[in-house]
Amino acid sequence: MRNQRFGIRDIVAERERAADRYKALTTGLGQQNRATLAAIRGEEPDLEDAAHATTEGTREHTTYVPDVEMQSLEDGSVPQDGDDEWEDVVEEESISYAIRDVLDAHTSVRVTRDTRTWAQRLRAVDENWKPKIPLLVAAYLRWKHPSAAPTGGESHAADTQSTQDLCASPEEPDILPSSTSSECPSPEAQQHDVPPSATSAFTIDVIDLYTGATSANIPVAGDQTAAEALVMAGYLGTTPVFPSLAVSLKTLELLRVIRLFKASFSIEAFAKMICYMYYIPYRRHYRTGLSDAFDIYLTIQQRVEQQIMAALGRETSDWRPIHGCPPCSYEVEGEKKPTWNRMLVLDGNNSLKRMATTGGRTVGDTRLFESDYFLARDYVNTFAKEVKSRQEQRKPDLPESDHDDSGDEGPSEQPDGGAYPTDSDAAKPAPCARHWKAAASDDSKRMWGMFDETGIFACACRHAMIVWLVDMVRSGELAKYPLAIVAKILDKIPGKKLIGYDIGCAFGDTVLHTSLKSAFEASGSRFCVNAFHGYSHSYDCQVQHHPNVIAGIGLEEMETLERIFSASNQLAPVIRYASTYRRLSFIHAFFRHWDSEKYANIGLFLYNNYVQALDIIEKHSEAVAATLRDLGITSEQLAEYDREERKYFVRLQDEDEANLWTIAYVEALQDLTKAREELEDTSARFRNRAPRDEDGDVRLTFLVPQSGATDYAGDLSATRRLERSRRVLLERVDRLTAEAIAIESEFHVRSRWQPGDEQYMKTLEYINNRRYYRALGKVQRLVIQRLFELHRLNLAQTGYKARTYLAKSLQRRCKAIRNAVTSYNAAAIQMNPPRAALDWDRVSHYTFLEEFPLLQETRNEVLEKPWTRPEVRALIRLSRRLERAHEEIQNANREVRRMHTWIRDEEVLFRQVGSKLQGESSVLYGAFVEFCKHRRAANARNLAYIQQIYGLKGFSGTVGAGRHVNGADRTGLPDPSAGAESQHVLRELTEGVGFHEEDGTAGEVSAIIDYLASLST
Repeated sequence: MRNQRFGIRDIVAERERAADRYKALTTGLGQQNRATLAAIRGEEPDLEDAAHATTEGTREHTTYVPDVEMQSLEDGSVPQDGDDEWEDVVEEESISYAIRDVLDAHTSVRVTRDTRTWAQRLRAVDENWKPKIPLLVAAYLRWKHPSAAPTGGESHAADTQSTQDLCASPEEPDILPSSTSSECPSPEAQQHDVPPSATSAFTIDVIDLYTGATSANIPVAGDQTAAEALVMAGYLGTTPVFPSLAVSLKTLELLRVIRLFKASFSIEAFAKMICYMYYIPYRRHYRTGLSDAFDIYLTIQQRVEQQIMAALGRETSDWRPIHGCPPCSYEVEGEKKPTWNRMLVLDGNNSLKRMATTGGRTVGDTRLFESDYFLARDYVNTFAKEVKSRQEQRKPDLPESDHDDSGDEGPSEQPDGGAYPTDSDAAKPAPCARHWKAAASDDSKRMWGMFDETGIFACACRHAMIVWLVDMVRSGELAKYPLAIVAKILDKIPGKKLIGYDIGCAFGDTVLHTSLKSAFEASGSRFCVNAFHGYSHSYDCQVQHHPNVIAGIGLEEMETLERIFSASNQLAPVIRYASTYRRLSFIHAFFRHWDSEKYANIGLFLYNNYVQALDIIEKHSEAVAATLRDLGITSEQLAEYDREERKYFVRLQDEDEANLWTIAYVEALQDLTKAREELEDTSARFRNRAPRDEDGDVRLTFLVPQSGATDYAGDLSATRRLERSRRVLLERVDRLTAEAIAIESEFHVRSRWQPGDEQYMKTLEYINNRRYYRALGKVQRLVIQRLFELHRLNLAQTGYKARTYLAKSLQRRCKAIRNAVTSYNAAAIQMNPPRAALDWDRVSHYTFLEEFPLLQETRNEVLEKPWTRPEVRALIRLSRRLERAHEEIQNANREVRRMHTWIRDEEVLFRQVGSKLQGESSVLYGAFVEFCKHRRAANARNLAYIQQIYGLKGFSGTVGAGRHVNGADRTGLPDPSAGAESQHVLRELTEGVGFHEEDGTAGEVSAIIDYLASLST
């Protein structure tokens, strides 16, 4: 029957037979049961059955009165005389319920196909979470801090309303996480999804790492939703409506804290740990449930933090980047005006990449995460057209690289046509900019197709507090990313800014060719390069932009972001395949905790800098004075030598392009002479293949073999090779002659230069010098590449294979440098007078880079300058170091007093806000007290180090807190006490913990040691 084909008549007949069978099967049922079956089948019940079913429920054991007009009974019989005792048996409701249960059990096995996409399901779940988040925040606060919860006449509705006012504003929509459940009723229908049971509790499966419970009985009070009741009981459901699994809040808090201190710890690893503790195999749905619940838990924590910041008056989106670092921003009355109001650093990092979707798949998780760390993408894209891309930059004038030298690949075009930070309108880009661009292109040109977000571009202050972040999207390190941050800095942060960037020399010129020029110049700001990266720049760049030569910078090396990225690289494994929302959520949580840790270490930072500066002053002051006496010069003369050196290198020009045509002409003449000599030699050998008479005519004879048989085929092949070479040389001579004639015509050379002519000899000498320059430039390029690779090897969290590869590459690079040094020494001998040869010990040190311009200089009058002497130049560097140390003392004195004032004023603020919240019986009071505990512990640590700074032998600042600019006078208030933290800090300093290497620093040092040990000598 299943495979039988029916016509229309057959179908109608089959339906009639089915109806008859159904009627026959239900004949024995009562009217109420038939009405129930009809409702289940979606059919209209008979009017008589429906009326009977309606009235049946209202009758209780009522005797049936027969209708006198009824002609037949239900079974088709006709009532007869004597049937007066006929009674209608009341049907039991249990039969109806049993039938319904049987039918429900039958239909429950039917699988209904969900036609919604994954994005639609996530969006529906998100919409169901949104109205519940304020309720969950209020419930979480009451559960976490029950003693601080409102009592008395304050109602639950009032709590909910106040929480909603603090959590959501009409101007900004809620950005909430979601779950992955496919059961997604509409928010309107499930606004108050009370469990269907009339009881006051329901049972649910739970995950609780502390108790090991597998289920929990959740009480429901009043009109609470299931999600709210779970939070009040200490759990959080994995779905917003009718959750089947809940995770304890303590378990989620444990996961959050673990991830704060170990960012690479994944949720999957946590789920496996839970399964292990529960003595069950790993279950994937546990990971999914934990991930969904963890999203909501982080949102609750973020909302609580927002409420606390609002209570403290710090709720604006720009408060953290502007005021988050007290030593940078908390100005005190009477302090000496700093040279730079802010010292900031910029850099990009491509470790925090995220894989793009493949195979044409659409993005499922379309949620947006808003953070005060990240600048909006739309804002960043407004700077995309500020700089015109220079796709073809002139590369350094270097010879072809050897086989053992990895050659430079030119910059590849950006996918979106964006410009590099070094692409300005300057007519001649700096050599260090070309080096950076080539390196940046090599790092990024292979990543755009694989990744959506290719990393982050960050800005931080010198105390390692994050200012702003920008997502790099499907591109390398484009100019729009630093331009967007610089624009934000100029708009929000007043005063002179010193901004460190590894290509700050070129990017400063880029900014001056954008719409930011007027604001940048008006602020008095400038760019510089980082200390380590700066050594790979040309020396004429170093004397202008290196931190060692910038007044007011102190001992700051501007490499702060390298240490930050070394720590944030731990996030890479857990965000590589995450959604955009979860990636930003994890990055936000990481840097929020990073800032809290760095805030707690500001006192240690200032203490170490102060001690370092005092140590430099103590060690080098006498050395500088003694060297000045030995050299017979004064401090004023040394300063003048410093200015002369900078002036010389700033004005130093490259090769005169007007001489290029003479070089090309002489090289063409040399090639022509060489080709003619080869042609004459080949022609002579070709003619000598045949014997000749005395008059020179060719004589054809047959000679007797001198030794064995004559190889006629070999002789023929040799003759043809000579003939072929002769023809090739003839063509080369003609081509070179044409080139020489073309140059002579273009530059009006009346007679061809001869080797004895004066112009020819001068040009030939210049060519020898040029060959020397090229050999020297190759050594310079290889040393720079070696420094960059050494920096990459120095990065923490670098994989073993990558580090091994880099070490081998560096060994090959060292061999290439040796070959380049050999070529240089050969060219140096040809110089007039001969130049000094190089050795490996000199080249292997990074300070050798500053000698390149002097090695290139051939004018004796410059080499006779006092500042070119090695001992004078070493003294200049030492004097700069000493000057920077004195500046660091001034900077530290100012920042120590700012920090002390901040700690005192913040304690006053805590007491005021705490008293207000306690007096209002605010549900937020308990969370505020917990926040203050962490903050006061950090302040106590900072205050303990500040007290140690006051006790230093060389301390020259003002002891005690001051008065904040435009702030209330609190000088009479007692300072908060460091308490027991002073003893802990003293113990740390006694044991030398303040100078111990952290795990990341120790790893970097180990990498350098391994690298140096593996180098071939």
